[in-house]
Amino acid sequence: MSFQDLSYRVIGCAIEVHQYLGPGLLESAYEKCLVYELSKNNIPFQQQLALPIQYKSMEIDCAYRLDFVIAKELILELKSVNHLTAIHQAQILTYMKLANISTGLLINFNELILKNGIKGFKI
Repeated sequence: MSFQDLSYRVIGCAIEVHQYLGPGLLESAYEKCLVYELSKNNIPFQQQLALPIQYKSMEIDCAYRLDFVIAKELILELKSVNHLTAIHQAQILTYMKLANISTGLLINFNELILKNGIKGFKI
């Protein structure tokens, strides 16, 4: 499945959650509801996947976790913040690099219109 098709389906699930709940909740609430929508739509995913850091010959478990890895091709990072900042973008780009996954979506559910809180990334 192409990034465009996959991201379109994932964004559709996120929009469904956002339309039902609206902005203003904790990230964890959106995450649990998104699990439901992804499952219902037969989109394969892993949730809260551990991401160790490889430093030279050492593997360091720093308790970093990816919110979602979709179909082993797309990292989905969720936020519920006033606005996305450069540090949020740096976070997902770093996760993509460390996980060796070239595509990512950053979704901020704390927006009145969800499309204003969605950013796609490709490295």
